Amino acid sequence: MGAGELIIILISSAIRAGTPLIFAMVGETLTERAGIINLGLEGIMLMGALTGFCITFITRNPYLGVLAALVAGALMGALHGVITIGLRGNQIVGGLALSMLGSGFSGFLGKSFIGVKTCGFSKLTVPLLSKIPFLGPMFFEHNLLVYLSYILIIISWYFLFFTSHGLILRSVGENPAAADTQGINVILIRYIYVIAGGALSGLAGAYLSLAYNQMWIENMTAGRGWIALAIVIFGGWNTLRGTAGAYLFGGIDAFQLRLQAVGTNVSATLLKTFPYLITILVLVISSSGLLKSSLHAPAALGLPYWREEKE
Repeated sequence: MGAGELIIILISSAIRAGTPLIFAMVGETLTERAGIINLGLEGIMLMGALTGFCITFITRNPYLGVLAALVAGALMGALHGVITIGLRGNQIVGGLALSMLGSGFSGFLGKSFIGVKTCGFSKLTVPLLSKIPFLGPMFFEHNLLVYLSYILIIISWYFLFFTSHGLILRSVGENPAAADTQGINVILIRYIYVIAGGALSGLAGAYLSLAYNQMWIENMTAGRGWIALAIVIFGGWNTLRGTAGAYLFGGIDAFQLRLQAVGTNVSATLLKTFPYLITILVLVISSSGLLKSSLHAPAALGLPYWREEKE
């Protein structure tokens, strides 16, 4: 195998492994831009994975499975919204509770489906684009959900920084009181984006059970929800920069699997920790004094808001 072919395989694998992180990262970026932290991504992804798998297994229609996963994620996002926006509960505690709820509930309901396979999304080669030398095999020989992630990256970035609705969203996350004085319904905006973020996290889970594995495995997210949270910070709440972090994790994950496949003497358990260790390292570097000033976290992130409290 030549070096060029190896690079194609590794980058293609990085894209496949990074796609669920793209969905979760974009969803959490939108949520945090509205000023709400949702640490429940792991649980939401698991519920999305299980719901998508079950509906697909019953109907034999993966598109209905994806729709069901979106609804499941949106409902869990709405629950987080009620706790943190409606009741003004602690966002960290609420997110952790949501993560444990999703992990426990999916494990309980999915016991009878462990190891069961179902139909899902197979490779869909894009005509003409897949024939581009070098780039074609890397980017245009994937399944439909991967192509959807490409579109989502561009649309979310453009929406955040080049549209009036994106400006409204960012203003709510920066200074909700000032946004309120301009006639913006802060509570409604926060609800909308915490629900949207939950829906995209549910889609991330569906990708794992319907495209990446096409089967249900208990705790199949394997910490990806927590990594997506770190990628949001690494990307500076910018979906275009966050994409680099998602594919970085995917590449490291693909690399360690490749090392296991060729029979390296390094412990497989140690190799499996590589993606998480690198993610922690990247997070530490991105939070250091050298880069911290460029991250620009939303000023009102994690702070509850109620209209009667504005000055």
